[in-house]
Amino acid sequence: MTISSRTDSAPILHADHLLKQVRSGERELTILSGLGLTVFPGESVAILGQSGAGKSTLLGLLAGLDAPSGGTLELFGQPLAELDEDGRARLRAGRVGFVFQNFQLLPTLTALENVLLPLELTPQTDAEARARDWLTRVGLGERLDHLPKQLSGGEQQRVALARAFVTGAELVFADEPTGNLDPATGERIISALFDLNQEAGTTLVLVTHDHALARRCDRCLRLEEGRLVEMAMDEVSA
Repeated sequence: MTISSRTDSAPILHADHLLKQVRSGERELTILSGLGLTVFPGESVAILGQSGAGKSTLLGLLAGLDAPSGGTLELFGQPLAELDEDGRARLRAGRVGFVFQNFQLLPTLTALENVLLPLELTPQTDAEARARDWLTRVGLGERLDHLPKQLSGGEQQRVALARAFVTGAELVFADEPTGNLDPATGERIISALFDLNQEAGTTLVLVTHDHALARRCDRCLRLEEGRLVEMAMDEVSA
C-alpha cells in the first residue's frame, strides 16, 4: 500500500514496493518490505517507530543517499534508479536540505562557513548575504564567527537549520533533529524548524521519537515490520 494525502499536485517524492535487505553473516535481514509512500509539495510528514525499526535507513533511501534492494523511488519526478551517485547528488543540489541528530557541522569552520557550504554547490553572487540572513533568522546573527565547539547543542542545531534552508530547498529531510537536546532546547528547535518551514514553504519529511515534534506535522506514519502505517493524531501521545 502506498500512503499519500489527497491532493491534485504532482508528488515531490514517491516510493513503491520499496525493499531494503542487508547481509548479516550468512543471514539476509529484511529492514523494509514492500513499503510505499507518496509525499506532495508543502506537506510535513513525521515517521515514528521503535529503535531499530529502520527509520534512518528509510530516510537515507528516500533522499537517494543509499540504494534500495528493490522497488521504485522517484524524487522530483526523477526515477533514482536511472541515476548514479553523482547524478543523485546533482538532483539534490540546491533542492534538498538535511538536518541531523548530531548536527554534522564541520568543526574547523565557523557558523557562517558551515551555512555557506551547500551554497558552494549552486554558486550565487549573494551567498554570504544569504547565509548571514538565515543565521540571523535563527537568532545567531551575533555568533557568525563562532566555531561549533563554542556553541551550545541548541545553537549548533540552529546552524544546521539555517544550512538546510539557505539554498531555498524544496524538500528538507530531518533525522531525529531533537534527539541530542534537552526538552526545553528541543522545543525551541521544533518551533524554529516549523517557523522556517512555513516561511519557506518547503516540504518536510522527518523521522523522530519526539511525539511533540510529530504532532506538529500534517501527517504521522508509524514504521513497523518494514512497512508504513498511517496514524491518527490522537494515537500520537503527549
